Amino acid sequence: MMYDELKTKSVALNYQRVIEQIGEDPHREGLLKTPERAAKAMQFLTHGYDINPDEIVQQAIFHEEYSEMVIVKDIEVYSLCEHHLLPFFGKAHVAYIPQGRIVGLSKIPRVVDAYSRRLQVQERLTIEIRDCIQRTLDPKGVAVVIECCHMCMQMRGVQKQNSVTTSSAFTGIFLRNEATRKEFINLVQAKLH
Repeated sequence: MMYDELKTKSVALNYQRVIEQIGEDPHREGLLKTPERAAKAMQFLTHGYDINPDEIVQQAIFHEEYSEMVIVKDIEVYSLCEHHLLPFFGKAHVAYIPQGRIVGLSKIPRVVDAYSRRLQVQERLTIEIRDCIQRTLDPKGVAVVIECCHMCMQMRGVQKQNSVTTSSAFTGIFLRNEATRKEFINLVQAKLH
């Protein structure tokens, strides 16, 4: 990844101030390069702002008459909670039912990454992924389920180590047809591989 030098310097100065304000010495050997490393890490963790998820999908749309459910499951999710700037991570499961158009399978995880590499809340992330697939492919329906562990709940606050948050969002046939929604949930839970 290419880092913006001006942004890196500016953000690094802010991290140096934070280190000082929490009572540490930013000139201590172990912390000398920490502000710059943290600035680069933040740029990497939020590089989704520089990506247009719609363009990702539009680059690989193919006309096919396939009309059954397509699922990409167990997509790794890494994001930062916008409330505490702490990580949350887990898995996303994305399905759609084509209506004459399919997308290259690698594009779905790329869409997940584009939205998750921003300051986020899991609920909005779920909806953004759903809406992007619906908007760009115009399928019969889209289903998204995300399961994540949130460091803001595990490291601080309530400190519940085994909690997992699940969010879901559906469009089209997944909303209107309970059997289709159940098929999706069953396939996500199945260990077929």
